[in-house]
Amino acid sequence: MRRTPIRSTAPTAVERVRSILAAAYSMTVVCDGRYEEVRRLDGAGAMGHFHLHAPFEGASVGAGDRTSGRIPARLELTDIAPTPVRDRLRARVTLTGLLARPYDPDSAESTCMEFGQGMLEDASGRSYVTLHELEATELDPLATSEAGMLTHLVDEHAELVPLLLRLVRPLPDGGVLRALPVGVDRYGLTLRLEYRRTHRDVRLAFKTPVRHVDHVGPQIHALLSEARRVSHTRRLLT
Repeated sequence: MRRTPIRSTAPTAVERVRSILAAAYSMTVVCDGRYEEVRRLDGAGAMGHFHLHAPFEGASVGAGDRTSGRIPARLELTDIAPTPVRDRLRARVTLTGLLARPYDPDSAESTCMEFGQGMLEDASGRSYVTLHELEATELDPLATSEAGMLTHLVDEHAELVPLLLRLVRPLPDGGVLRALPVGVDRYGLTLRLEYRRTHRDVRLAFKTPVRHVDHVGPQIHALLSEARRVSHTRRLLT
């Protein structure tokens, strides 16, 4: 009997890490006891001056590596929601590895880091990713455009967000004070529902995953069309 493949409705941990690395405007490099802030200044992205490679056979990240010339390093990145929601920190990514020499923030050359471990921390806990998984994962086509899309939705089409609440199941009660888009990826749109003392995120999945950034518009319009067809018995955010 042929099994129907399960359709993904949210990005995996490795997909999220891949997107965060591609879209991050800044990161902290911790190496040799120093903390260096790296910011996107030349359009290359925070990771634009780093490249990762597999560890040498038998190598490990530890004190003994310093004697062989390699220096432990840590890259710290934060994923911040581009919209003015409560608690804008969405996730943290930490990459550990080894450098051949202390990190030089003024160097024009790309810094090579021998990959050790990747970790994603978010509201659901910690997940670990390998270099092989990162290299094998396709970059979400919306990763570097997400911020602009969400701010455009909030600034130019804010009246459409309450309409999308009709698709949330179970239907939110009257305690919702505000709803804002907090994320969008190839699989769908995430709304943050804010209550007086708490908040929660809900996913509105697209019919099919987005393959190109130009295809996200029709997917969002499809959600809006579906929301208009849904009957509702109460008004939200009144």
